[in-house]
Amino acid sequence: MAKIAIVGLWLAVGMAANVYADTATKAPNFVDAKKHIPDLDVDMRYYSENNFIGARIDGYQAPLCLLTESAASALKQAHTRLKTFGLRLKVFDCYRPQQAVDHFARWAKDSDDTKMKAQYYPDVPKSLLFARGYIAERSGHSRGSTVDATIIDSFSGRELDMGSSWDFFSKISWPSYPYLTVQQRTNRALLAATMAEAGFTGLSEEWWHFSLNNEPYPEDYFNVAVSPSAAQ
Repeated sequence: MAKIAIVGLWLAVGMAANVYADTATKAPNFVDAKKHIPDLDVDMRYYSENNFIGARIDGYQAPLCLLTESAASALKQAHTRLKTFGLRLKVFDCYRPQQAVDHFARWAKDSDDTKMKAQYYPDVPKSLLFARGYIAERSGHSRGSTVDATIIDSFSGRELDMGSSWDFFSKISWPSYPYLTVQQRTNRALLAATMAEAGFTGLSEEWWHFSLNNEPYPEDYFNVAVSPSAAQ
C-alpha cells in the first residue's frame, strides 16, 4: 500500500509541474553567473566526461553556470562573504535541462555501463540508484535556482576537504554523516552556513546541493540547452 501511495503522489506531482519539451519560448531569462561573479570557479562536470556517466551529458552545449537572476545574486552574496576569509566558491552544476535528467534515466537502465562506478558509486549497485534516490526523473536544478558548490582556497585553488567528492553516491555525502574528521565537519558547516545566510537551503543527502528559498519558478522544469544563447 505504501508503494502505491508513493507512486500516486509522484504522478500527481508530475502532472502539476510544468515540464517544457520545447522551451524556445518557455525558458526564463537565465544569467551567466560567471559574468556576475568574475572570480567564481566554474567546473561544469556534465559538460565534460568527468561525471558519473563518463560522457558529456545531453543539453550541455557550453561549460556555463546558468541561473535565474535572483539565484545568481544570492550566490554572489555567498561568494563575497567567503572572500573575506581568503576563500571562494566553486560550482559543479547550476541550471540543468530536463534533457540531461532524461539522459541520466536512460543511462541508469543500462546495467552494462558501469565504467565510472569505482569513482562515483563504488558501494551502490547501479540497479539501486533510482530506489535509493541518487537519480530521479525530475531535478530541482531544472528550475534554474539550484547549484552544486564547494569551497576553494583563493590562493592555491584547492578544494577544502569535505569528506567526499562531488556527486559521490554514498551515505558519506550526507551532511549529517557522523564519521568525519573535525576539519571535514567544519568545512561542511562553513559551506552550509554561508549558503544559508545568502538564502539557500541544503539537501539532506548531498552536502554540495543548495536551492534558493522562494525560487522564482518553483513548479517549472525547463529544457532549454545550456548555451550562451540561453543567457542574458
